[in-house]
Amino acid sequence: MKIAFFDAKDYDRPAFLRIGKAQGVEFKFFETKLGEDTVQLAKGFDGVCVFVNDDVNAAVIDALYGYGIRVIALRCAGYNNVDVKRCYGKIHVVRVPAYSPYAVAEHTMALLLTSVRRIHKAYNRTKDFNFSLNGLTGFDLHGKTAGVIGTGKIGRIFARICSGFGMRVLAYDKYPSADVEATYVSLDRLFEESDVISLHCPLTEETYHLIGRETLEKLKKGVIILNTSRGALIDAEALIEGIKRRIVGAACLDVYEEESDIFFRDFSGHIVEDDVLARLISMPNVIVTSHQAFLTEEALENIAETTVGNLVCFRDGGVCENELCYNCGQVEDCRKQRKAKCF
Repeated sequence: MKIAFFDAKDYDRPAFLRIGKAQGVEFKFFETKLGEDTVQLAKGFDGVCVFVNDDVNAAVIDALYGYGIRVIALRCAGYNNVDVKRCYGKIHVVRVPAYSPYAVAEHTMALLLTSVRRIHKAYNRTKDFNFSLNGLTGFDLHGKTAGVIGTGKIGRIFARICSGFGMRVLAYDKYPSADVEATYVSLDRLFEESDVISLHCPLTEETYHLIGRETLEKLKKGVIILNTSRGALIDAEALIEGIKRRIVGAACLDVYEEESDIFFRDFSGHIVEDDVLARLISMPNVIVTSHQAFLTEEALENIAETTVGNLVCFRDGGVCENELCYNCGQVEDCRKQRKAKCF
């Protein structure tokens, strides 16, 4: 089985090559992202493997189908960059629903601790032999209220971590889970009472710009916003407004709405033309990491194992539990209960 692997990075290759070879799956790595201008690279392959910033829109799907591609393997959990509706009846879509929820949840807490204890600023000072403590005063997390939006595996683990710090944890999810160390409340109440708000929900039409200008009026003054899910959950310009108005005390972002042409690339020595991102990075109470929350050795191994397993399952004609389905309207929780393929 030959797979075109798009948006490839050096850290992707070892596990995919090793596990793919053992399972009879051959990968051809392309550093370019998949899109309308690059889809022709998929000619002659049996499937494609894509990541979060590949653009798998209707035109790309039609082209892939014309090339004989019958499977799209997402090596991530989110699928908002794939037109699943357009794929139905043409191309099967599989994903990695849980590669290492601990990696993302732990990175989220690392960002929070870095922000509230000013660790990034202290690091920069001591590198210059400046050992002054002026301006480094933080605050205890113990006794504060954390609001967790989205209680899938990552959200539940983050809630558990917050509980371990002695925080009161509120949660919101359309589909509550029984094993969450948190109290479910309405979204408005979560906004009003939370000292820290962490986003762990998928990006949908309903959650697009969940944190926006209307939300600002509901937030507790000085709230810290954490986002390690999808960039478009936050209206970045509204976030800047909230920071300038002192409503938002700090923001820690591992994702950004317009990241696709910026993240995973080295722009040091260049002028970044995205003025919104430049303004965010320039703010002293904003920390930005470049979509690295997933990046642990364990996660990379799990991603490769699951992705290759999904491809082998498709190749061998089996039913893949990680297939996304549009037919029944339940893209993730298929009514067929994984007893049959989507189509």
